[in-house]
Amino acid sequence: MNFFENELNQRLNALRGKNLFRELRRVDSPQSPRIQIGGQTFLNFSSNDYLGLANDPILKEGAIRAIKKFGAGAGASRLICGSLAPFHELEEALADFKQTEAALTFSTGYAAAIGTICALLSKDDIIILDKLVHASIVDAARLGGAKLRVFDHNDLNDLEKILKWTDKSAKAESGKRKAEILIVTESIFSMDGDDAPLREIAGLKNKYGAWLMVDEAHATGLFGKNRRGLAEELEVSGQIEIQMGTLGKALGASGGYICGSRALIDFLVNRARSFIFSTAPVPAAAAAATAGIRFVQSNQGKARCNSLWQRAKQFNSKFKIQNSKLQSTIIPILIGDENKAVEAAAKLREQNIFIPAIRFPTVARGAARLRVTLTAAHSAKDVSELIRALKTLDIGL
Repeated sequence: MNFFENELNQRLNALRGKNLFRELRRVDSPQSPRIQIGGQTFLNFSSNDYLGLANDPILKEGAIRAIKKFGAGAGASRLICGSLAPFHELEEALADFKQTEAALTFSTGYAAAIGTICALLSKDDIIILDKLVHASIVDAARLGGAKLRVFDHNDLNDLEKILKWTDKSAKAESGKRKAEILIVTESIFSMDGDDAPLREIAGLKNKYGAWLMVDEAHATGLFGKNRRGLAEELEVSGQIEIQMGTLGKALGASGGYICGSRALIDFLVNRARSFIFSTAPVPAAAAAATAGIRFVQSNQGKARCNSLWQRAKQFNSKFKIQNSKLQSTIIPILIGDENKAVEAAAKLREQNIFIPAIRFPTVARGAARLRVTLTAAHSAKDVSELIRALKTLDIGL
Protein backbone atom coordinates (compact mmCIF):
# COMPACT_ATOMS: atom_id res chain seq x y z
CA MET A 1 0.00 0.00 0.00
CA ASN A 2 2.90 2.39 0.75
CA PHE A 3 4.23 2.00 -2.81
CA PHE A 4 0.77 2.73 -4.18
CA GLU A 5 0.30 5.84 -2.02
CA ASN A 6 3.82 7.09 -2.71
CA GLU A 7 3.23 6.89 -6.45
CA LEU A 8 -0.06 8.79 -6.17
CA ASN A 9 1.49 11.45 -3.96
CA GLN A 10 4.27 11.97 -6.49
CA ARG A 11 1.70 12.47 -9.21
CA LEU A 12 -0.29 14.87 -7.04
CA ASN A 13 2.84 16.87 -6.24
CA ALA A 14 3.56 17.13 -9.97
CA LEU A 15 0.10 18.63 -10.47
CA ARG A 16 0.66 21.07 -7.62
CA GLY A 17 3.98 22.09 -9.10
CA LYS A 18 2.25 23.05 -12.36
CA ASN A 19 -0.64 24.78 -10.55
CA LEU A 20 -3.02 22.17 -11.99
CA PHE A 21 -4.12 20.62 -8.68
CA ARG A 22 -7.85 20.84 -8.04
CA GLU A 23 -9.97 20.27 -4.98
CA LEU A 24 -13.65 20.08 -4.19
CA ARG A 25 -15.21 23.07 -2.46
CA ARG A 26 -18.20 22.27 -0.30
CA VAL A 27 -21.14 24.54 -1.11
CA ASP A 28 -23.63 24.91 1.74
CA SER A 29 -26.39 26.65 -0.20
CA PRO A 30 -28.54 26.06 -3.29
CA GLN A 31 -27.37 27.11 -6.73
CA SER A 32 -28.13 30.82 -6.95
CA PRO A 33 -26.34 34.11 -7.62
CA ARG A 34 -24.96 33.85 -4.09
CA ILE A 35 -23.46 30.70 -2.68
CA GLN A 36 -21.93 29.83 0.68
CA ILE A 37 -18.49 28.22 0.85
CA GLY A 38 -16.61 27.76 4.10
CA GLY A 39 -18.98 30.04 5.97
CA GLN A 40 -18.48 32.87 3.48
CA THR A 41 -20.98 34.20 0.93
CA PHE A 42 -19.80 34.73 -2.64
CA LEU A 43 -21.38 36.32 -5.67
CA ASN A 44 -21.37 33.37 -8.05
CA PHE A 45 -20.49 33.85 -11.73
CA SER A 46 -19.48 30.27 -12.51
CA SER A 47 -22.76 28.34 -12.73
CA ASN A 48 -24.42 26.96 -15.89
CA ASP A 49 -27.85 27.52 -14.31
CA TYR A 50 -28.51 30.12 -17.00
CA LEU A 51 -32.21 30.71 -16.33
CA GLY A 52 -31.98 30.43 -12.55
CA LEU A 53 -34.18 27.32 -12.48
CA ALA A 54 -32.07 25.01 -10.29
CA ASN A 55 -33.61 26.44 -7.11
CA ASP A 56 -36.92 27.57 -8.61
CA PRO A 57 -40.07 26.60 -6.65
CA ILE A 58 -41.70 25.18 -9.80
CA LEU A 59 -38.93 22.61 -10.30
CA LYS A 60 -38.69 21.81 -6.59
CA GLU A 61 -42.43 21.19 -6.39
CA GLY A 62 -42.27 18.87 -9.39
CA ALA A 63 -39.44 16.92 -7.78
CA ILE A 64 -41.25 16.67 -4.43
CA ARG A 65 -44.42 15.34 -6.08
CA ALA A 66 -42.36 12.69 -7.88
CA ILE A 67 -40.68 11.62 -4.63
CA LYS A 68 -44.02 11.30 -2.87
CA LYS A 69 -45.48 9.15 -5.65
CA PHE A 70 -42.45 7.23 -6.98
CA GLY A 71 -39.96 7.28 -4.11
CA ALA A 72 -36.29 8.21 -3.98
CA GLY A 73 -34.83 5.68 -6.42
CA ALA A 74 -35.78 3.92 -9.65
CA GLY A 75 -34.76 0.49 -8.38
CA ALA A 76 -33.28 -0.89 -11.59
CA SER A 77 -32.19 -0.10 -15.12
CA ARG A 78 -35.05 1.03 -17.31
CA LEU A 79 -35.03 -2.16 -19.37
CA ILE A 80 -35.54 -4.24 -16.22
CA CYS A 81 -38.18 -2.54 -14.09
CA GLY A 82 -36.95 1.00 -13.57
CA SER A 83 -38.69 2.76 -16.45
CA LEU A 84 -40.94 4.84 -14.23
CA ALA A 85 -43.61 7.18 -15.57
CA PRO A 86 -41.61 10.41 -14.94
CA PHE A 87 -38.98 9.30 -17.47
CA HIS A 88 -41.61 8.71 -20.15
CA GLU A 89 -43.26 12.04 -19.40
CA LEU A 90 -39.88 13.78 -19.65
CA GLU A 91 -39.06 12.18 -23.00
CA GLU A 92 -42.46 13.09 -24.41
CA ALA A 93 -41.92 16.67 -23.25
CA LEU A 94 -38.42 16.74 -24.78
CA ALA A 95 -39.56 15.39 -28.14
CA ASP A 96 -42.39 17.92 -28.24
CA PHE A 97 -40.05 20.75 -27.23
CA LYS A 98 -37.39 19.83 -29.79
CA GLN A 99 -39.98 18.94 -32.45
CA THR A 100 -38.55 15.46 -33.04
CA GLU A 101 -40.24 12.08 -33.24
CA ALA A 102 -38.77 10.81 -29.98
CA ALA A 103 -36.24 11.37 -27.21
CA LEU A 104 -34.19 9.31 -24.77
CA THR A 105 -32.72 10.47 -21.48
CA PHE A 106 -29.49 9.35 -19.81
CA SER A 107 -28.09 9.80 -16.31
CA THR A 108 -25.66 12.49 -17.55
CA GLY A 109 -24.67 14.28 -20.74
CA TYR A 110 -21.42 12.30 -20.60
CA ALA A 111 -23.39 9.04 -20.61
CA ALA A 112 -25.48 10.30 -23.52
CA ALA A 113 -22.38 11.02 -25.61
CA ILE A 114 -20.64 7.73 -24.77
CA GLY A 115 -23.75 5.61 -25.29
CA THR A 116 -24.82 7.20 -28.55
CA ILE A 117 -21.52 7.45 -30.40
CA CYS A 118 -20.35 4.00 -29.38
CA ALA A 119 -23.70 2.49 -30.40
CA LEU A 120 -23.82 4.13 -33.82
CA LEU A 121 -20.27 3.64 -35.07
CA SER A 122 -17.91 0.69 -35.51
CA LYS A 123 -14.21 0.48 -36.27
CA ASP A 124 -14.96 0.68 -40.00
CA ASP A 125 -16.73 4.03 -39.68
CA ILE A 126 -15.36 7.59 -39.47
CA ILE A 127 -16.04 10.26 -36.86
CA ILE A 128 -15.08 13.91 -37.41
CA LEU A 129 -14.95 16.26 -34.43
CA ASP A 130 -14.53 19.99 -34.01
CA LYS A 131 -11.26 20.50 -32.15
CA LEU A 132 -13.01 22.12 -29.17
CA VAL A 133 -15.88 19.70 -28.57
CA HIS A 134 -16.56 18.56 -25.03
CA ALA A 135 -14.32 15.91 -23.45
CA SER A 136 -17.24 13.46 -23.28
CA ILE A 137 -17.49 13.48 -27.07
CA VAL A 138 -13.74 13.04 -27.48
CA ASP A 139 -13.76 10.12 -25.05
CA ALA A 140 -16.73 8.55 -26.84
CA ALA A 141 -14.97 8.84 -30.19
CA ARG A 142 -11.86 7.15 -28.82
CA LEU A 143 -13.79 4.44 -27.00
CA GLY A 144 -15.96 3.63 -30.01
CA GLY A 145 -12.97 2.75 -32.15
CA ALA A 146 -14.07 4.48 -35.36
CA LYS A 147 -11.45 6.29 -37.43
CA LEU A 148 -11.09 9.65 -35.72
CA ARG A 149 -10.40 12.92 -37.53
CA VAL A 150 -10.40 16.43 -36.01
CA PHE A 151 -11.00 19.69 -37.86
CA ASP A 152 -9.75 23.09 -36.70
CA HIS A 153 -12.29 24.90 -34.59
CA ASN A 154 -15.20 26.16 -36.73
CA ASP A 155 -12.98 25.89 -39.83
CA LEU A 156 -15.26 24.91 -42.70
CA ASN A 157 -12.38 24.58 -45.16
CA ASP A 158 -10.60 22.12 -42.90
CA LEU A 159 -13.84 20.19 -42.37
CA GLU A 160 -14.42 19.89 -46.12
CA LYS A 161 -10.83 18.80 -46.66
CA ILE A 162 -11.42 15.91 -44.26
CA LEU A 163 -14.79 15.12 -45.83
CA LYS A 164 -13.14 14.86 -49.24
CA TRP A 165 -10.70 12.35 -47.76
CA THR A 166 -13.53 10.39 -46.14
CA ASP A 167 -15.47 10.38 -49.40
CA LYS A 168 -12.70 8.24 -50.85
CA SER A 169 -12.00 6.22 -47.72
CA ALA A 170 -15.65 5.42 -47.00
CA LYS A 171 -16.38 3.79 -50.33
CA ALA A 172 -17.42 0.21 -49.70
CA GLU A 173 -15.08 -2.55 -50.66
CA SER A 174 -16.54 -5.62 -52.31
CA GLY A 175 -18.72 -7.50 -49.83
CA LYS A 176 -18.51 -4.79 -47.11
CA ARG A 177 -21.03 -2.17 -46.07
CA LYS A 178 -20.29 1.47 -46.79
CA ALA A 179 -18.53 3.20 -43.93
CA GLU A 180 -20.67 5.80 -42.15
CA ILE A 181 -19.38 9.30 -41.49
CA LEU A 182 -20.46 11.21 -38.38
CA ILE A 183 -19.69 14.90 -37.83
CA VAL A 184 -19.97 16.10 -34.22
CA THR A 185 -19.93 19.67 -32.97
CA GLU A 186 -21.34 21.78 -30.18
CA SER A 187 -23.69 24.61 -31.09
CA ILE A 188 -22.47 26.98 -28.36
CA PHE A 189 -19.01 25.97 -27.15
CA SER A 190 -18.73 25.50 -23.41
CA MET A 191 -15.39 27.19 -22.75
CA ASP A 192 -15.30 29.92 -25.42
CA GLY A 193 -18.99 30.78 -25.70
CA ASP A 194 -18.79 31.06 -29.48
CA ASP A 195 -21.22 29.50 -31.93
CA ALA A 196 -20.76 26.86 -34.62
CA PRO A 197 -21.64 27.67 -38.26
CA LEU A 198 -24.40 25.04 -38.22
CA ARG A 199 -25.96 26.05 -41.56
CA GLU A 200 -22.69 25.58 -43.40
CA ILE A 201 -21.82 22.38 -41.53
CA ALA A 202 -25.24 20.97 -42.38
CA GLY A 203 -24.63 21.87 -46.02
CA LEU A 204 -21.33 19.99 -46.06
CA LYS A 205 -22.94 17.07 -44.26
CA ASN A 206 -25.56 16.85 -47.00
CA LYS A 207 -22.99 17.24 -49.76
CA TYR A 208 -20.87 14.32 -48.57
CA GLY A 209 -23.62 12.06 -47.25
CA ALA A 210 -22.55 12.24 -43.60
CA TRP A 211 -24.56 12.24 -40.38
CA LEU A 212 -24.57 15.24 -38.05
CA MET A 213 -24.65 15.22 -34.23
CA VAL A 214 -24.94 18.57 -32.42
CA ASP A 215 -24.55 19.09 -28.69
CA GLU A 216 -26.93 21.89 -27.67
CA ALA A 217 -26.01 21.74 -23.97
CA HIS A 218 -25.26 25.46 -23.71
CA ALA A 219 -27.91 26.64 -26.20
CA THR A 220 -31.08 24.80 -25.18
CA GLY A 221 -33.45 27.16 -23.40
CA LEU A 222 -31.65 30.26 -24.64
CA PHE A 223 -31.69 30.50 -28.44
CA GLY A 224 -34.45 30.38 -31.04
CA LYS A 225 -37.99 31.74 -31.13
CA ASN A 226 -39.16 28.90 -28.89
CA ARG A 227 -35.81 28.64 -27.05
CA ARG A 228 -35.14 25.17 -28.46
CA GLY A 229 -31.52 26.02 -29.22
CA LEU A 230 -29.20 27.38 -31.89
CA ALA A 231 -30.43 24.82 -34.43
CA GLU A 232 -33.87 26.41 -34.21
CA GLU A 233 -32.36 29.90 -34.37
CA LEU A 234 -30.57 28.99 -37.62
CA GLU A 235 -33.47 26.88 -38.96
CA VAL A 236 -31.44 23.70 -39.40
CA SER A 237 -33.09 21.40 -36.84
CA GLY A 238 -34.48 19.17 -39.57
CA GLN A 239 -30.98 18.57 -40.97
CA ILE A 240 -29.50 17.26 -37.72
CA GLU A 241 -29.82 13.52 -37.25
CA ILE A 242 -28.79 13.49 -33.59
CA GLN A 243 -29.65 16.34 -31.23
CA MET A 244 -27.85 16.04 -27.91
CA GLY A 245 -28.09 18.13 -24.79
CA THR A 246 -28.18 18.24 -21.02
CA LEU A 247 -30.92 18.82 -18.47
CA GLY A 248 -28.60 20.36 -15.88
CA LYS A 249 -27.90 23.77 -17.39
CA ALA A 250 -30.67 26.14 -18.52
CA LEU A 251 -33.30 23.49 -17.73
CA GLY A 252 -32.25 23.47 -14.09
CA ALA A 253 -32.25 19.73 -13.30
CA SER A 254 -29.79 16.93 -14.20
CA GLY A 255 -29.20 14.32 -16.89
CA GLY A 256 -28.52 14.12 -20.60
CA TYR A 257 -30.72 13.50 -23.63
CA ILE A 258 -30.77 12.54 -27.28
CA CYS A 259 -33.58 13.71 -29.58
CA GLY A 260 -34.20 12.43 -33.10
CA SER A 261 -36.16 9.93 -35.13
CA ARG A 262 -38.09 7.06 -33.60
CA ALA A 263 -35.67 4.65 -35.28
CA LEU A 264 -32.69 6.38 -33.62
CA ILE A 265 -34.24 6.24 -30.17
CA ASP A 266 -35.35 2.61 -30.53
CA PHE A 267 -31.83 1.70 -31.66
CA LEU A 268 -30.24 3.45 -28.66
CA VAL A 269 -32.58 1.71 -26.23
CA ASN A 270 -31.24 -1.56 -27.62
CA ARG A 271 -27.58 -0.69 -28.17
CA ALA A 272 -26.46 2.25 -25.99
CA ARG A 273 -24.54 0.52 -23.22
CA SER A 274 -24.48 3.54 -20.87
CA PHE A 275 -28.29 3.45 -20.99
CA ILE A 276 -28.81 -0.32 -20.89
CA PHE A 277 -26.43 -1.02 -18.01
CA SER A 278 -27.20 1.96 -15.75
CA THR A 279 -29.76 2.09 -12.98
CA ALA A 280 -32.26 4.73 -13.99
CA PRO A 281 -31.78 8.24 -12.50
CA VAL A 282 -33.91 9.31 -9.57
CA PRO A 283 -37.51 10.06 -10.62
CA ALA A 284 -37.36 13.45 -8.89
CA ALA A 285 -34.69 14.62 -11.36
CA ALA A 286 -36.84 13.60 -14.33
CA ALA A 287 -39.89 15.39 -12.94
CA ALA A 288 -37.85 18.54 -12.24
CA ALA A 289 -36.50 18.50 -15.80
CA THR A 290 -40.03 18.17 -17.21
CA ALA A 291 -41.08 21.19 -15.16
CA GLY A 292 -38.04 23.06 -16.48
CA ILE A 293 -38.94 22.31 -20.10
CA ARG A 294 -42.50 23.50 -19.58
CA PHE A 295 -41.25 26.65 -17.87
CA VAL A 296 -38.88 27.45 -20.73
CA GLN A 297 -41.75 27.22 -23.23
CA SER A 298 -43.99 29.55 -21.18
CA ASN A 299 -44.26 33.34 -21.23
CA GLN A 300 -42.39 33.30 -17.92
CA GLY A 301 -39.59 31.40 -19.63
CA LYS A 302 -39.45 33.98 -22.40
CA ALA A 303 -39.27 36.80 -19.86
CA ARG A 304 -36.55 34.99 -17.89
CA CYS A 305 -34.53 34.53 -21.08
CA ASN A 306 -34.92 38.21 -21.98
CA SER A 307 -33.60 39.15 -18.53
CA LEU A 308 -30.54 36.99 -19.12
CA TRP A 309 -29.75 38.71 -22.41
CA GLN A 310 -30.11 42.11 -20.71
CA ARG A 311 -27.45 41.08 -18.20
CA ALA A 312 -25.20 39.90 -21.05
CA LYS A 313 -25.69 43.19 -22.88
CA GLN A 314 -24.83 45.11 -19.70
CA PHE A 315 -21.58 43.19 -19.25
CA ASN A 316 -20.55 43.37 -22.90
CA SER A 317 -21.08 47.13 -22.95
CA LYS A 318 -18.06 47.44 -20.63
CA PHE A 319 -15.72 44.80 -22.10
CA LYS A 320 -15.02 43.73 -25.68
CA ILE A 321 -14.17 40.12 -24.92
CA GLN A 322 -16.46 37.85 -26.87
CA ASN A 323 -15.37 36.44 -30.21
CA SER A 324 -18.79 35.12 -31.15
CA LYS A 325 -21.15 36.46 -33.78
CA LEU A 326 -23.96 35.83 -31.33
CA GLN A 327 -24.26 37.22 -27.83
CA SER A 328 -23.38 34.52 -25.31
CA THR A 329 -23.88 33.85 -21.62
CA ILE A 330 -20.37 32.35 -21.52
CA ILE A 331 -17.64 34.97 -21.47
CA PRO A 332 -14.04 33.65 -21.42
CA ILE A 333 -11.42 36.01 -20.05
CA LEU A 334 -8.24 34.52 -21.48
CA ILE A 335 -5.16 34.79 -19.25
CA GLY A 336 -2.94 32.01 -20.61
CA ASP A 337 -0.61 31.27 -17.73
CA GLU A 338 -2.07 28.86 -15.15
CA ASN A 339 -0.38 30.63 -12.22
CA LYS A 340 -1.80 34.01 -13.21
CA ALA A 341 -5.26 32.56 -13.71
CA VAL A 342 -5.22 31.02 -10.21
CA GLU A 343 -3.99 34.32 -8.77
CA ALA A 344 -6.78 36.25 -10.53
CA ALA A 345 -9.42 33.86 -9.19
CA ALA A 346 -8.00 34.23 -5.66
CA LYS A 347 -8.11 38.04 -5.89
CA LEU A 348 -11.76 37.85 -6.94
CA ARG A 349 -12.54 35.59 -3.97
CA GLU A 350 -11.00 38.26 -1.71
CA GLN A 351 -13.72 40.53 -3.11
CA ASN A 352 -16.38 37.84 -2.48
CA ILE A 353 -16.75 36.93 -6.14
CA PHE A 354 -16.50 33.29 -7.14
CA ILE A 355 -15.08 32.50 -10.60
CA PRO A 356 -12.65 29.53 -10.49
CA ALA A 357 -9.66 29.44 -12.82
CA ILE A 358 -10.22 27.09 -15.77
CA ARG A 359 -7.02 25.18 -16.57
CA PHE A 360 -5.67 22.15 -18.40
CA PRO A 361 -7.08 19.60 -19.13
CA THR A 362 -10.41 21.47 -19.37
CA VAL A 363 -8.71 23.84 -21.82
CA ALA A 364 -5.43 23.53 -23.69
CA ARG A 365 -2.11 24.14 -21.93
CA GLY A 366 -1.36 27.84 -21.85
CA ALA A 367 -5.02 28.72 -22.42
CA ALA A 368 -6.06 29.17 -18.78
CA ARG A 369 -8.89 31.59 -18.21
CA LEU A 370 -11.62 32.95 -16.03
CA ARG A 371 -14.91 31.66 -17.43
CA VAL A 372 -17.65 34.11 -16.55
CA THR A 373 -21.21 32.82 -16.83
CA LEU A 374 -24.23 35.05 -16.44
CA THR A 375 -27.68 33.95 -15.33
CA ALA A 376 -31.15 35.45 -15.38
CA ALA A 377 -31.08 35.36 -11.58
CA HIS A 378 -28.29 37.96 -11.48
CA SER A 379 -29.40 41.53 -10.97
CA ALA A 380 -28.02 44.57 -12.74
CA LYS A 381 -26.31 45.43 -9.43
CA ASP A 382 -24.65 41.99 -9.36
CA VAL A 383 -23.20 42.51 -12.83
CA SER A 384 -22.01 46.00 -11.93
CA GLU A 385 -20.20 44.50 -8.93
CA LEU A 386 -18.54 41.94 -11.21
CA ILE A 387 -17.45 44.63 -13.66
CA ARG A 388 -15.95 46.69 -10.83
CA ALA A 389 -14.04 43.70 -9.45
CA LEU A 390 -12.67 42.63 -12.83
CA LYS A 391 -11.31 46.12 -13.44
CA THR A 392 -9.15 45.78 -10.31
CA LEU A 393 -7.28 42.81 -11.84
CA ASP A 394 -4.11 43.20 -13.84
CA ILE A 395 -5.21 40.94 -16.70
CA GLY A 396 -5.39 43.35 -19.60
CA LEU A 397 -9.10 44.15 -19.58
